Amino acid sequence: MTSNFVPIDWVHTTNIYEVNVRQYTEAGTFNAFAASLPRLKDMGVHTLWFMPVQPVGKKNRKGTLGSYYSISDYLAINPEFGTLDDFKSVVKQAQSIGFKVIIDWVANHTSWDHVWTVEHPDFYSKDENGQFRPPYPDWADVIHLNYENKGLRNKMIDAMKYWINETGIDGFRCDMAHLVPLDFWIEARKELDAVKPLLWLAETEESSYHQAFDITYTWEFLHQMEIYWRNETGISGLDSVLYKYDSVFPADAMRMYFTSNHDENSHSGTEYDRMGDAAKPFAVLCALWNGVPLVYSGQELPVKKKIQFFEKDVIEWTSDPGLHEFYKILLTLHFIHPALRAGDSTISTLRISTTNDDHVFAFLRKKEEKEVLVVLNLSERKDLHVEITDVMVTGVFKNAFSGTMIDFTATKSYCMGPWEYLVYVK
Repeated sequence: MTSNFVPIDWVHTTNIYEVNVRQYTEAGTFNAFAASLPRLKDMGVHTLWFMPVQPVGKKNRKGTLGSYYSISDYLAINPEFGTLDDFKSVVKQAQSIGFKVIIDWVANHTSWDHVWTVEHPDFYSKDENGQFRPPYPDWADVIHLNYENKGLRNKMIDAMKYWINETGIDGFRCDMAHLVPLDFWIEARKELDAVKPLLWLAETEESSYHQAFDITYTWEFLHQMEIYWRNETGISGLDSVLYKYDSVFPADAMRMYFTSNHDENSHSGTEYDRMGDAAKPFAVLCALWNGVPLVYSGQELPVKKKIQFFEKDVIEWTSDPGLHEFYKILLTLHFIHPALRAGDSTISTLRISTTNDDHVFAFLRKKEEKEVLVVLNLSERKDLHVEITDVMVTGVFKNAFSGTMIDFTATKSYCMGPWEYLVYVK
């Protein structure tokens, strides 16, 4: 299985920051969010992913404000966030200082009161009584689209094209992409990439969808990290999923790694609820393994609460987010270091053996002489003695966080604190 498309080169080095406009500021608008662009630029963020910017349906909505993912008009802006000109302005501001901007695209379903329910009722799946129906019973605020209808396919592609032409966005994050036929996405990408080469991110773990998409999700690994924290698996459990990914996905497939996002935070809790003290070393793993790192709104604070999804629940920003520098180091290193490019067949990602592999997860990213070594103590063990036994680790490295130098040719032995993370750059 090979992709029908070649990713734009910058996609290999990008990271993604998910923007929850509603909860980002008290105002909850594009203009209010724009004030954070300089801070996010300094933090090393490269691609901004805006959760759906279209209006939310009112019929059968959940909660007071409803779900972003229940869209009533693909060609309009959610007035809660501002105007179309406001969105165009924030896109322009972001791109002018080096960001790429992608938007969420919800192609599987719409709200019950979407404009198409009147204009094109034939675009929808129907139940045995000929009535609109949800994709699943518990998705009661949305109704399912029918991709056997050629007219729907054309209209959907036209709607996506509108956002490229009208606002100049750089790509799409496609919600529940595997619920929409793969051949539609291939058709859409052919048409839309002809307008402008784009980043294509699919919320799916179906490997076949790399025929249309550059990047897919790693839900299974996220849940494996959570299982690890609960002591229901060991280091071998983490390895098993990563080895599975290597065997199932194309060698050049890019995967998005994360410890949180809007789904996990709102439904299951923060990364600290789900991963405890392992949250930070796992964030290092997600940023530097072979993939594309994702940071969700507020993780840099860090946010320690579940952010409500259907109500106003503002992120409580401080003037000095505590993990700003932590993410700055990781995101900048991922962006600039040649050995950290995602989906690049010229780069090796190698697990490194140590004398304490029951507690230590170590790996090396390598492109010729350029190397990044990551050593994670995934345990509460204090003064954990670690000796790297792998012969391939040699030479002088610089600690990306402390700046200290270490010569792994002279010594490969040191002690680590509980949940400590070490990142060395050769």
